[in-house]
Amino acid sequence: MAGKNQKGEGLSSAKRLNHLIGEIEAAYHESSLRLGIADSVSKILYTICITGDRCPLSEICRQTGLSKQTVNSALRRMETDHIVFLEAVDGKAKDVCLTEYGMEFTRRTAQQLILIENRIFASWDASEVQQYLDLTERFLKNLKEQVCRL
Repeated sequence: MAGKNQKGEGLSSAKRLNHLIGEIEAAYHESSLRLGIADSVSKILYTICITGDRCPLSEICRQTGLSKQTVNSALRRMETDHIVFLEAVDGKAKDVCLTEYGMEFTRRTAQQLILIENRIFASWDASEVQQYLDLTERFLKNLKEQVCRL
């Protein structure tokens, strides 16, 4: 959340940004509801989808923004439901892998969301997509730098 900067600018930009972030999160939450899955499950499956049929557990925690406890609780439920299994890689490192059922489940859930996003980006000019991604990445980089200074 941000307010007025030293130049007296940005209050309306910060307010609009925070509103948009909230609305985007609400839209993703609505997609989870409509797909019949918890937000945490949706985020985990989405992350696995964009990496293939398996993903390092540490990467899931980093990319989803979910706490380790939330990820672990969701994974336990997903293991019980035969959607995923954990596989030791090196030392304590683990990969989260989709089961055969998990691959089909993911096609009906998280992959539907990816298709929606792809349709949206396909409706934009390539330069608009690139600009959006570049500016979002720049904002994230700057935000992380500023947060480190807190």
